[in-house]
Amino acid sequence: MVKPMQGAALLALSALLFSLMGVGVREVSTSVNNESVVFFRNLVGVLFFLPLILLKGVAPLKTTRLKAHLWRTGYGLAAMYCFFYALAHLPLADAMLFTYSAPLFTPLIAWWWLKEPLNKRILLTTGIGLLGVLLVAKPSSALLGGNTLIGMAASVLAAFAFVSIREMSDTEPAYRIVFYFALFSALASAIPLTWAWQPLSNHELSLLLVIGLLATTSQIIMSKAYGMAPPGLIGPFAYLAIVFAGMIAWLRWGETPDPTSLIGAVLIFASSLLSIARRSR
Repeated sequence: MVKPMQGAALLALSALLFSLMGVGVREVSTSVNNESVVFFRNLVGVLFFLPLILLKGVAPLKTTRLKAHLWRTGYGLAAMYCFFYALAHLPLADAMLFTYSAPLFTPLIAWWWLKEPLNKRILLTTGIGLLGVLLVAKPSSALLGGNTLIGMAASVLAAFAFVSIREMSDTEPAYRIVFYFALFSALASAIPLTWAWQPLSNHELSLLLVIGLLATTSQIIMSKAYGMAPPGLIGPFAYLAIVFAGMIAWLRWGETPDPTSLIGAVLIFASSLLSIARRSR
């Protein structure tokens, strides 16, 4: 049974939690390096699955597609490093915009990887969205600064992760994909800590725990929302994360988006709405 009102409310709640996670990453990154933030976010994701394993054992998590999970982890973990770096070094709303522009690259990657067809409407909506991304990136400013390039890289890598999920979702349920991503990401992100480890205060550890809990809870609530109503109906509510992030950044740090970023945001929103309307039909 479709429940659009409940689904939209849950998706709005997920967006709020995700924007709060971004605020947490910005706050903790003033004293904690990116390697530690990524590792603890993934570690909390693994711990989240312990109750399931204790109750039902490892049988629900058995898979024959470890290679596909590894590819998904590679893209997703690289995107996470770039996204968290962008959160620490770019205006919060801009960093969130880069993250939510990832679906704009998905059709092109799916065409190249999965041989999914492209049509003029897909190319038009993708072109509008990419123009919006460029306006947010402000290419006139030293032909894209390093921080901006990292933010854009987060978008492209996340799009690769989305397509890799689509490629294996015919046999792998969502909880299994999330589990192996958290597990492999925690193991891989532990490696840089051998040279980037730093002592952490109780306050920093608390913030890292909250970041991991917010990210994982946001993912679960988002999955529940899309289970109540189709993405084509409630998908635009996910963009509230950018609105929430902009409001918090204004209240907390006095950040206000400039006109170019606002125009870029409108183009990204418009292309996403056109894309959603296409999928609904």
